[in-house]
Amino acid sequence: MPEILEVELYRASAEPALGRTIIRAWMVDSRYGRGGTTPARLRSALVGQMFTAARRRGKLLLLDTDGGPTLGVRFGMTGGLVVDGHEALDRLQYGPGVFNDKWVRARITFEDGGQMLVHDPRRFGSLELAPDEGRLGPDGLTLTLSELRSALAIEPGRAGTAAPLKARLMDQQRVAGVGNLLADEILWRAGLDPTRRTPLTDAELRELHKQLRSTLRQLGRRGGSHMGELMEQRGAGGRCPSDGTELRRETVGGRTTYWCSVHQH
Repeated sequence: MPEILEVELYRASAEPALGRTIIRAWMVDSRYGRGGTTPARLRSALVGQMFTAARRRGKLLLLDTDGGPTLGVRFGMTGGLVVDGHEALDRLQYGPGVFNDKWVRARITFEDGGQMLVHDPRRFGSLELAPDEGRLGPDGLTLTLSELRSALAIEPGRAGTAAPLKARLMDQQRVAGVGNLLADEILWRAGLDPTRRTPLTDAELRELHKQLRSTLRQLGRRGGSHMGELMEQRGAGGRCPSDGTELRRETVGGRTTYWCSVHQH
C-alpha cells in the first residue's frame, strides 16, 4: 500500500510531467474528488496550465501549477501513478499486481500527447484542488526529535491523547506519512508496544526517533514499505524475527497490527 516511501517514488516519477501544457483533465466522477473537486472543476482548473513542481507531504502528492491551484493526489491502499506509460512501482502489497484501463480514475493529457494517469483498483484514493496542507503534521522523512516528542505528547484534556502509541504515530495530523506497515516495523525495531498508552521515557523516544529515521532510509533503498524484516511474518503463526516468539495480532487504531509481546514494551 502506498505509504511515505511509495509516494516519494510517485513524486519523483511525476517530474517528467512538469512544464508541459495540459489540454485535457478527466476524472472518473465526483466521488473520486475531495473538498468539492468535481470533474468539471478539475478541467476548469487545469486545462491550459502546466505543472511547475512535484512535492510531497506525508502520503499526499502535491502538483503545483503555474497559474491555478495545486492538485493534491491521495493514493489510498492501491493507487499508483503512471506518466507516459511508465509505472513508478511494479506492484503494491494489496494491489492486483497488473495494470488495467478500467482502474484508471484520472487522466491528465498534455499538448505533446503524453499522459499522466492515476491508477487505483480499489478506489480508495482521491484528487483535491488546493488541499489544506496545514492539516498535516511534519513529514516523516525529515522528522526531528523535537517534532516527534511534540507529536507523541500526551497532554491532559487534549482530544485523542488516550490513543495507543501506534495510533498516534499513524495520525497524519501528528506525523505525516507513516502507515500501517511502517508503524509495525518501526515499533518492532524500537522495542515498543503498539498498544501502549503511557508516555515514553526520553531514552525510548530517542530510540524510536532513531529507528524511524533508519527504517525509512533502509526500506527506501530496498524498494518500499513492504520490505521490512517483519513483513514475511505478518500472518497466522508468524514469529518475531528477533526472538522467535509467536507474534500477537490485534487491531490497533483500526488497523491490523503484529507485534512481539516479549521484547516490545
